[in-house]
Amino acid sequence: MTWGQINDETLAAAAELIGVPLRRDRMQWIEATTRDTIRHFAWGVGDDNPLWFDADYAAKSPAGTILAPPCILYAVDCTIVAPKLAGVQWIYAGTEWTWYDHIRINDSFKIDVKLIKQEVKTGRRFGKWALQTGALSYRNQDGNLIAEAIGKCARTPRGDGRKRKDGEEPKGHVAYRYEPAELADIEEQVLAEPRQGNVPLYWEDVDVGAHVPPVIKGPLTITDILAWYAAAQGALHYGGVHGDALRYRRRHDDYHINAETGAKDSAGRGHLEASTGRDVGMGGAYDVGPQRIAWGQHMLTNWIGDHGFLHQLKVNVLQPNMVGDTIWWRGEVLGKREVGAAKFLDLKVEARNQSDLLSASGTAVVALPSRQDGPVPLPLAPA
Repeated sequence: MTWGQINDETLAAAAELIGVPLRRDRMQWIEATTRDTIRHFAWGVGDDNPLWFDADYAAKSPAGTILAPPCILYAVDCTIVAPKLAGVQWIYAGTEWTWYDHIRINDSFKIDVKLIKQEVKTGRRFGKWALQTGALSYRNQDGNLIAEAIGKCARTPRGDGRKRKDGEEPKGHVAYRYEPAELADIEEQVLAEPRQGNVPLYWEDVDVGAHVPPVIKGPLTITDILAWYAAAQGALHYGGVHGDALRYRRRHDDYHINAETGAKDSAGRGHLEASTGRDVGMGGAYDVGPQRIAWGQHMLTNWIGDHGFLHQLKVNVLQPNMVGDTIWWRGEVLGKREVGAAKFLDLKVEARNQSDLLSASGTAVVALPSRQDGPVPLPLAPA
């Protein structure tokens, strides 16, 4: 098979794994939601909710204990299900999350993962590429189903292989230059972000058309991306470092070639280095897809407060969020419904940058307490 190529042979080899349970030893950064892993994850996305940090505060909450941000499950298993196609880039395309219960301090998890679909596509940024979709389930130490996820990953060519049929190269990114007043305004917006906290937000009090207070992230820096790596994945997905990385690459033949040194390097280098980001067709250094989705979760858990529950978050990552970009996550209530004793709100959510470019979009479902019927009835039942 030709390394780094997307062709009938390499696609057929990957398709043989559809429906087969997959090993995940390189996709799980943490096994348990300890106090340290929870706070490291929250720090990694800039979420200062005391429900994740403060034991005294959390003891007075409906859960009665420290909880973990729902998207910490990216650190338990990153949802990248992208087997085979050695030497072909991974670009994260989105997640469909469904949570059924809180993630509590000191929970541990068993993960089941399968590749469920592989589609061949063409596009404006790349010529031929593939979209691989995986299904994951997360069960806690008691065997209870806490969450399910559908993870989508684009497999795209690197280097010369990324050129479109017309031979045109993807354009490099030109960083946005902020005026001092713009930066000051962004800082004020971030510092003014509201959080519902321990005051219940009741289902009866939210109208269709209501807007979720935004969460703002940026301007994005390399440090922000490194904080995500420390919180959620490290270098693990790329085989680790030093001898671990060599042993991984001998088994999986998955790496990127450093154009300056000729040495094998991490396939994730494009997130941290502009030249590699250009080489994989993204225009420069860019964020990590799950990182951006976790920012959307931050917005929603800020809004619903300690008494609410985030049931679903389904997001497609549409554009790279480049170093220097600022993202505004926003949401709007589209509908209200009752399913048994549960009171749900259906929302649309989206992320736009400083130039109003749509960066990510999707839907969410939250469950809220009811003035008439009481608290959210957890755990929620799978559909």
